[in-house]
Amino acid sequence: MQFSLFKTFWGHEGSAAQGARLAREAGFHGIEAPLPESPAARERFAQALATHDLAWIAEICTAGSYVPQRHATPAQHLEDLERKIVAGKALSPRFFNVIAGCDAWPLHVQLGFFASAHAIAERLGVICSFETHRGRSFFNPWVTRDVLRALPQLRITCDFSHWVVVCERLMDSEWEVITEVAGHAHHVHGRVGYEQGPQVPHPAAPEYAAALASHERCWEAIWAAQRRRGQAVSTMTPEFGPDGYLHCLPFTAAPVANLWEINRWIGARQRERFERWLAGAVPASRTALQQGMHHDGALPRERAR
Repeated sequence: MQFSLFKTFWGHEGSAAQGARLAREAGFHGIEAPLPESPAARERFAQALATHDLAWIAEICTAGSYVPQRHATPAQHLEDLERKIVAGKALSPRFFNVIAGCDAWPLHVQLGFFASAHAIAERLGVICSFETHRGRSFFNPWVTRDVLRALPQLRITCDFSHWVVVCERLMDSEWEVITEVAGHAHHVHGRVGYEQGPQVPHPAAPEYAAALASHERCWEAIWAAQRRRGQAVSTMTPEFGPDGYLHCLPFTAAPVANLWEINRWIGARQRERFERWLAGAVPASRTALQQGMHHDGALPRERAR
């Protein structure tokens, strides 16, 4: 079993070529991003991937951006999904990460929607991994669990930072549902949330050690489930981002941390933890969780707690 890191383009302000170079220099294996809108931008994006030998995870939001259009119908979401899959297939993504549906739909509507969404993916010959995301169908653990029980063929992208906010508690406190949905986890978004927000100011800060430890325990449950079902590669996109997620100082709006520095740090840390976990050493979640980050972005030295 291998571990592959993908760089998010959410919050990346440079060109596709610059982003691809940063990803390769950090030892990442690919990019996660939406399909660029214009033909020229798509060509530049494809060239950047090819130049740096990077894979691509295509991001899709149905009927809106990250927050859905409130009154869009399931049929409109499905039409948007199919259109975006058809467009994205031209650049041969590894799979599609799909932020889909609406949190306000009743369960029977959710079930019909995801059965149809999966059928579209099957017909078009692609993999869709549906993300756990606030405002969307998989906004909380129990709705997600119930849909997965009814539709066990679905694959999901686990971003537990959203659930931490919705539930106002760390998710390893809901271990039964975490281990159940882990059986469907295709991809992971490596962001650390806390009880009052989807993104800690910095995951290396000692005051957020408990939140980091909780997320890492949940990610290990996913790795274990993936290994049991024979998944060859476990993918993770470190996804600390902007848009109100990144903490800023009042009045000046100066960011408290550098996003790429944070994402490099969480990626390097999880790659090292995965290798140690895979080797059968002491479970990674029981080792050093309170260390700070070196100024050069390197992993801190760890000590058993």
